[in-house]
Amino acid sequence: MHTILATTGLILAIVGFFISVAFWFPRLCNRARLREMLGSKYPILYVVYIANGPFLLALGLILLWKFH
Repeated sequence: MHTILATTGLILAIVGFFISVAFWFPRLCNRARLREMLGSKYPILYVVYIANGPFLLALGLILLWKFH
């Protein structure tokens, strides 16, 4: 059971890291184009980013720390 949770934590940490990196590199994520497409709904993008980037990274690291 611990191996499954540790592996899940590793996967979540890697995915969260890459989402975080992709969001902050201008060529990977064109925020100006997203702002143009989303208009007034643009702040929702940050909620989605936090839920899928740093949150996954933190959750993965917690699982690794707890079950490794």
